[in-house]
Amino acid sequence: MSICVVVTEAVPPRLRGRLAVWLLEIRAGVYVGDVGRKIREMIWHQVTELAAQGNVVMAWGTNTESGFDFITYGKNARMPIDLDGIRLVKFTPISSENGTEK
Repeated sequence: MSICVVVTEAVPPRLRGRLAVWLLEIRAGVYVGDVGRKIREMIWHQVTELAAQGNVVMAWGTNTESGFDFITYGKNARMPIDLDGIRLVKFTPISSENGTEK
């Protein structure tokens, strides 16, 4: 088992309720728990099914150079990239409907 952190933005209340079953909501939209791989995968399945137009990031402890890994869902200005086997985050401003930066 390892620590798992889920951060949500603009997700439906139904997903927030599902996350609260397995993880503790320590701040609005921030969930933390100590779960195994199978539970983490099941939680991520719920995220992909219920997040609608929101965005979510899940991070968990693992045996990598950085000591953790993460996955994202939905539109977000921060996107994961791989640089020589190390996961980093690339910041790309999201454009608004009329083509200008938000």
